Amino acid sequence: MATRGEEVVSNKQVIFRDYVSGFPKESDLYLTTSTVSLAIAEGSNTVLVKNLYLSCDPYMRIVMTKLEDNNLFSSFTPGSPITGFGVAKVVDSGHPEFKKGDLVWGTTGWEEYTLIQKPETLFKIHHTDVPLSFYTGILGMPGMTAWAGFYEICSPKKGEYVYVSAASGAVGQLVGQFAKLMGCYVVGSAGSKEKIELLKNKFGFDDAFNYKEEQDLNAALKRHFPEGIDIYFDNVGGKMLDAVLLNMRVRGRIAACGMISQYNLNQPEGVHNLMHTIYKEIRLEGLAVFSYFSQYSKFLDVVLPFIREEKIVYVEDLTEGLENAPAALVGLFSGRNVGKQVVVVAKE
Repeated sequence: MATRGEEVVSNKQVIFRDYVSGFPKESDLYLTTSTVSLAIAEGSNTVLVKNLYLSCDPYMRIVMTKLEDNNLFSSFTPGSPITGFGVAKVVDSGHPEFKKGDLVWGTTGWEEYTLIQKPETLFKIHHTDVPLSFYTGILGMPGMTAWAGFYEICSPKKGEYVYVSAASGAVGQLVGQFAKLMGCYVVGSAGSKEKIELLKNKFGFDDAFNYKEEQDLNAALKRHFPEGIDIYFDNVGGKMLDAVLLNMRVRGRIAACGMISQYNLNQPEGVHNLMHTIYKEIRLEGLAVFSYFSQYSKFLDVVLPFIREEKIVYVEDLTEGLENAPAALVGLFSGRNVGKQVVVVAKE
């Protein structure tokens, strides 16, 4: 097939070296430069985008491992650019729904330019009165995760007791603020003094604690929730989930959103207190945000007014340049980031 035009430019890429065991390292990724034509082939249904912002998300550690075929996720391909959610601008399009200059968010490559093979998975960005980087976070996959997990799975009621782990992260900071807007009592946990101050003073949590300073998680939760927990938004799993089960109230709800404490373990920890789900009638439900993408317009109707009316705030941790992307991604797993970790590839 012929191509329209002949302009070829360099394309910096972050390449996945090989499947990972244990904690990921920067050396599991490497930078290379290839070339790309800025015109797609005639008759192609694909879309070529220039990437502007890339999202660093905990689930990306899962797909650094070789997965079975029956997972929602597909493993990264060794020797190819890693993929993730990002914000991009259309450079050329063979798809009738997209035209040059359109702003989009969705799954893209960690590179300067990506040829999107399935453009129907992209979301067009129509609201540009908010920062474009927000579409990697509060208005993208993490925002939808917080919204779906809290409102759809947890079915919150005013006055309920809500606990959020990894509460200063991309999802947790939003869940806490949604809960406060509902009139709930909210406590979060995080791993540094700086993050605890953020939870209490910027995001409006009623209280927060540093889990690294607690010898006994069960005792810490009893201290903060003497009457028990109605809703637990779980981003951590492991020992934290085990302790929470001891402190749930009857007919409590748990949204199992992430289990970052387990991602780097060759042998995941067991959960020992599952009996509490029976005699407390606890509902524990897994959350895969892809199942809710069809409700994106409904989500925007809720969250955009919150942003515009400054009822919620969002903290981002911006890293400039693809060359610094491996360090930004790996830093997630040691809690180096404060807020939503974003890689800035190019300004619009």
